[in-house]
Amino acid sequence: MHLMVIGGAGMIGARLVADLVAKGGLNGRAVTHLTLADVSLAPVPEGFSGKVTRVAVDLSAPGVAAQLIATRPDVIVHLAAIVSGEAERDFDKGYRINLDGTRALFDAIRAEGLRAAYCPRVVFTSSIAVFGAPMPDRIGDEYFRTPLTSYGTQKAICELLLEDYSRRGVFDGVAIRLPTICIRPGVPNKAASGFFSSILREPLVGLEAVLPVPDTTRHYHASPRAAVGFLTHAAGIDTALLGSRRALTMPGLSATVAEQIEALRAVAGDKAVALIRQARDEDVATIVAGWPRDFDAARATALGFTAESSFEEIIRIHIEDALGGKLG
Repeated sequence: MHLMVIGGAGMIGARLVADLVAKGGLNGRAVTHLTLADVSLAPVPEGFSGKVTRVAVDLSAPGVAAQLIATRPDVIVHLAAIVSGEAERDFDKGYRINLDGTRALFDAIRAEGLRAAYCPRVVFTSSIAVFGAPMPDRIGDEYFRTPLTSYGTQKAICELLLEDYSRRGVFDGVAIRLPTICIRPGVPNKAASGFFSSILREPLVGLEAVLPVPDTTRHYHASPRAAVGFLTHAAGIDTALLGSRRALTMPGLSATVAEQIEALRAVAGDKAVALIRQARDEDVATIVAGWPRDFDAARATALGFTAESSFEEIIRIHIEDALGGKLG
């Protein structure tokens, strides 16, 4: 199998590659060729015995998507995007990267299929940002897309494109709506949701963190480990079970910031909690206030997708995966 990961240098892409190396393949199928595409070169995956192609490209640049697809990968995992806060601040960049790049990829697959029969599996990472207020406290699978940010709008458009191109047999697509991934390792990024990770990640290693929203704020989360599981499962799922509705809201954990903090207290004690400082940021608070708070992900759960059931579990996964099992 030839697997292409677009966004392969990112946190989730790197974890996906490490997971398939550890398991010896993807859903029981050997990966003989791995292409990692991103704006910067992805690291060489340790322990992978097959062919590795690493390219530093901008998917939205003219001709890039066609060059990538000319290699005819069997499975394409499309992770590349700029995050919510950055997409909101830079309108043109958000639409260029998140929408135009994705449309270029889809059209390159179509052109390749017109040249000679070709229909790869495409797994696209969407977002719960395709929903926005007003909305029910718990959103079910029948609720319609109502984005209130440019990022959410870009993801919603891509979902619709994926469903139409799949309907027409251009490719076999699955869009997975990721919860906010928590705890993200490393340094903070430009996502408006970044504080959900930082208020746990930094105190766990003895650093101060800033909380820009009230602790009553409720949101929907899953760990990086769960996100890799979503991608892997989506790459192998029987898409006949999806019908024409190819976008799935992933299972996750709904929790308030206060509940996150209490889970941190249970795992790391009062000393860690004392490192969280409240400093309201109106821009972030406004964006987050329009986001969904909870989901009934019945379709995805019935199809075998799984996530964590407590924030203590999410924190302990971060300690195990990112901190080597030890607190700082």
